[in-house]
Amino acid sequence: MDNLNPFTEEVIHSLPSAATSDVDTAFQVAKNASAAWASSNPLYRRDLLLKAARLISERQDEFIDWLTKEAGSTYIKGVIEVQQAHDILVEAASFPTRMHGRTMASTIDGKESYVYRKPLGVVSLISPWNFPLYLSMRTIAPALAVGNTMVVKPSVESLVTGGTIIAKLLEEAGFPAGVFNVVVGKSNLIGDYFTGHLFSKFVSFTGSTPVGKGIGRIAGESVKKLALELGGNNAFIVLNDADVGQAVAGAIFGKFLHQGQVCMATNRILVHESIYEEFKTKFVAHTQTLPYGDPADKQTVIGPVIDRKAVKRILGMIDESVKMGAVVETGNQVAGNVIQPTVLSNVTVDMPIFRDEIFGPAVSIMPFKTDEEAIALANATEYGLSGAVHTRDIYRGMKLARQVETGMIHINDQSDNDEVHAPFGGEKSSGTGRFGGDFMLEEMTTVQWVSVVHEPRQYPF
Repeated sequence: MDNLNPFTEEVIHSLPSAATSDVDTAFQVAKNASAAWASSNPLYRRDLLLKAARLISERQDEFIDWLTKEAGSTYIKGVIEVQQAHDILVEAASFPTRMHGRTMASTIDGKESYVYRKPLGVVSLISPWNFPLYLSMRTIAPALAVGNTMVVKPSVESLVTGGTIIAKLLEEAGFPAGVFNVVVGKSNLIGDYFTGHLFSKFVSFTGSTPVGKGIGRIAGESVKKLALELGGNNAFIVLNDADVGQAVAGAIFGKFLHQGQVCMATNRILVHESIYEEFKTKFVAHTQTLPYGDPADKQTVIGPVIDRKAVKRILGMIDESVKMGAVVETGNQVAGNVIQPTVLSNVTVDMPIFRDEIFGPAVSIMPFKTDEEAIALANATEYGLSGAVHTRDIYRGMKLARQVETGMIHINDQSDNDEVHAPFGGEKSSGTGRFGGDFMLEEMTTVQWVSVVHEPRQYPF
């Protein structure tokens, strides 16, 4: 497999693709290491995670360099991603001593009940290419913290930043052999086999909704626990009493971080008709100032999308929407895999630019008349991951936000938010399960009921 730089399109290096026999070996090693790791001292696991966090901070530039050349990350995005990866390691370091059980009263005389929380066993992760370091680590750190062992299959576009560099990090931090394993392979050769592997008790996947649905079917047939963080088509709602300047600034960041290749990215900007022209003028003007090009240049805001297929898909969405009547306010120019940041107006709900997840540096702006219309437009797609509402009336914003069918929504902020202790996940076709803090701790563990009878029990027969 050739690992390509998305900006230069040069081969960074080549790796052999794993076969199903390699998948079996990785899962067998993880299973063999499972019992010892699950019973290890919680402070031992804590200290290893904290050491990994220290190493990732000390070697930040090395990680950012890999994110730039392998995933097309700008420097700004790289800094954010490495910090998030560090923070989830620190957050997860507290998990070993947060695995609380409970005692319960029994309805049987002379009996008591204990509920024990324990790891699942072997956890499998299929990691994405857009935020490969952090979106891998947000499963890896909690899984290892609570005593699970792991097998990871990184995306073929981020073999290093989603897999092998993490393995090296954990090795240098002192994690025992067998606890963490990576198989680098093509999805058409090992994907389904990896997902349905007998030894896996939990499948974590971040990626597109169509692929996620397939993974869900395979994992369901094997009766595995699932965490699926899938696509998003996130609405950014600007009410008539909003601070327009602040809303523009939030929408710019929420849309164009990492070229819009973020599941939480703002896809649809809905603006009250009374301030629509003011907002559009300021947003387009700000968009035109964003530097685009080589992600290795620290001034660059818009780097390349991941490959030529992505360029073709995004331009196709724009072109089809223009044919249906959308107007390009700025952008829609391409150089290699770099797409100039693009803004479309005169958009309708049936256009691809409104209906589908863009996953690129393009966005639509649409006016609305009432709060009720804004809610209807926000809910008019199959997705429900994130969103934002801008208003000076906080309670009006909260009332509206709670009517949007989404797992996350942020008032007077942008849609692209992730805090390592908060519940992260979507509704509808945007996924199932929750990452972050205690929510992920529960996802990564199971409970066992153990009851004790202290005196002879009388049975009816």
